[in-house]
Order: sequence, then C-alpha cells, then structure tokens
Amino acid sequence: MSIIEVRGVRKTYRSGEADVPALRGIDLDIGRGQFLAVAGPSGSGKTTLLNLLGCLDSLDGGSIRIEGVDIASMDKTARARFRREKLGFVFQSYNLVPVLTVMENVAIPLELLGMDPKEIHARCMEVLEEVGLADKAKRRPGRLSGGQQQRVAVARALVKRPSLVLADEPTANLDSATGSSILDLMKAMNAKHGTTFVFSTHDRMVMDRASRLVLLHDGLVVSDEGVRT
Repeated sequence: MSIIEVRGVRKTYRSGEADVPALRGIDLDIGRGQFLAVAGPSGSGKTTLLNLLGCLDSLDGGSIRIEGVDIASMDKTARARFRREKLGFVFQSYNLVPVLTVMENVAIPLELLGMDPKEIHARCMEVLEEVGLADKAKRRPGRLSGGQQQRVAVARALVKRPSLVLADEPTANLDSATGSSILDLMKAMNAKHGTTFVFSTHDRMVMDRASRLVLLHDGLVVSDEGVRT
C-alpha cells in the first residue's frame, strides 16, 4: 500500500530572467514503511522533491497524495496544518533551539498540537529513552556532541508518532561513525514503529542502507532500484 503517490510533478524556479526547471514531471509511489533514499547530483531536484513532500513548497503541476490526501490542492495554511499534524522532519543542521533544553526541543511538536503537558512529558521521555538520551533531557544543545544533537532531532521528528519522516542530508555534518549510528537508530525506528523514512542525500552510506534507492538527474527519475532487502 502506498503512503505517497506522486504523479506528473513539475516545479520551476525563477533565477534572474531565466526559468530553471527543478522537477520535469516525475511519477513515484512510496510504500508504507519503506526506508527510501532519493539521491542525485546537485541540481537534480532531490531537495525540491523533499520540500514538496513536506508541504514546504507548492508544486507547479501534477499531484501529490500523502495517505490519500491531495496536498497539491491545499492552500498555504492547510499545508502548514498538515505538516504540523502528520509529518516529521530531520535536517542536516539539526535546527534545535539553543536556549531550550533537550526535553523542551523534543516537546515543541506536541505543544503545537495542544497536547496535555503530562502526556507531552511522558511522550518525550519515551522517545528520548529510545534514542539513548533520557539522561540528557535537561541539557541544552550546546552541551551535546553533533551526533547527540542529531539524535535529539530524530526524537523530535518521532515524538508525535508520524507515519512519514523526511530527512534532508541527515548525515552531512557528521563523521562516518556517528552518521552510521544515526542511520542505525532511524533504521531501528523504521522497524519498530513502521515509520516511513524518505531521505535526500549525497552520502553513499545512506544509499547503501536504504531499502530502496531512487536516483534523480535533471529533474527526472533515471533509476529506481525498487525495494531491496
């Protein structure tokens, strides 16, 4: 069963007086629970695709359905609501709030949903335990290593129990050993919770760990290895 259905998606950006096509009409079905990497050279369209899937940008043509919902037909407010309620994000720069503790950073998505404070605390401690940082709950990000900060970002992405997590170059700022441990963590969460992960990446390690690898070039899908074990 597909969690994501992409049909004929096009996106063009304006650069000076020129139109620059980022996606030229791609079709893609992503099954529930997949651990999928989208790769390709700079300018291939992978970040654009992730931004469209994450409701961070609007497409110029085609359609995208996530869990049967046509996000292309939504206005900006509706896309923001869908993003807040349904999706998790992991970025290469962690995007943690430095003045907040680990617990407070992880709690942000649940607070935006208006959840009860006791439930927020319980959920946060549960997910911090899963990522191995329960003992760091009261620390601020500046007192953590890069790998630990990325684990906090993973916890924040998973705390609202989304069916889909989008990860933009999540290993880019990490050494290979730390990057490997972060991928192991996300793979474990994928197996335990059935969460679908979609990565954009240049990292061969991410590509090798993915259960499916989609290659983009000049805004088109040029290779799709399908589900790998």
